Amino acid sequence: MSLKIKIGSRPSKLALAQASIVRDRLIAQNPEIEIEIVEIRTSGDKMTSASLADIGGKGLFIKELEQALANLTIDAAVHSMKDLPALLPEQFRIAAVPGRENTSDIFVTRDGSTLSALPAGARLGTSSSRRRFQALRKNRGLEILPLRGNVDTRLARVADGSFEAIIVAMAGVKRLGRVKDVKFVELDARDFIPSGGQGALAIETLADRKGDELDRALSAINDARAFYETAAERAFLAAIDASCTTPVGVKASIEGNQLALAAMLFSPDGARELSESMEDSIALDLVRSAADDSGKRFAEKILARGAAALLGK
Repeated sequence: MSLKIKIGSRPSKLALAQASIVRDRLIAQNPEIEIEIVEIRTSGDKMTSASLADIGGKGLFIKELEQALANLTIDAAVHSMKDLPALLPEQFRIAAVPGRENTSDIFVTRDGSTLSALPAGARLGTSSSRRRFQALRKNRGLEILPLRGNVDTRLARVADGSFEAIIVAMAGVKRLGRVKDVKFVELDARDFIPSGGQGALAIETLADRKGDELDRALSAINDARAFYETAAERAFLAAIDASCTTPVGVKASIEGNQLALAAMLFSPDGARELSESMEDSIALDLVRSAADDSGKRFAEKILARGAAALLGK
């Protein structure tokens, strides 16, 4: 008898595209699997105008999906990794992380202009405090305005002249097949260290399903490198007690048997900043506990330089 899996997803075009990626990879591994994508509208989808910081943060995009997991309405939920809190409730776990997409932020304009070339007073759309402060480091004259909505909506705000530019994740634009439709500049990762988990998908299940048939199917599409990198990033965020609104970027990169970590964080008003980096040797089997340890030691390094005080902790 074939395995039947119900995958929960937000109803946005991007979320459904991401759920479809997971579905297709599962079927490629085992054509006998039967998969249904179940659309679940979350609180974050319903509140389209308010600032995420004011209404509870990115956790609003996962609450109903986790409720569906707990109620056994779905077997797994597919999330953008960066939408997940750094620490999950004990009853849930990240069962798999498929291969990671490009982690970069991109700068989108109507004519392909660069960030530094925008004139004083130009309107830049982003609701991310991290992106806001990183952009102002490169061009102090910008007017930063809040921007919410799905990727298509955000891109349309540039096309219709509401904004001279926006900053979005390259991964979302690629997964929607919109790369050829927009003019953009890929931002230098040294100046625009992305959100932890950016470019990665998280497949979440109930913790007590570890080792069952579903878990074995998901393990077949897990990318060990992406799983390790994102585990290190999330351990770092948890150790500095970052929330979804903390202005912090962190990126882990594996080359051979070396893990490189880089982070940039700002005070709540953006007036002060800290940057840090670290390299660590890793075992080739990419053990999760080792990734957590690397992330925690990296956090200790930046906390020793005053990160907690800078963040107002």
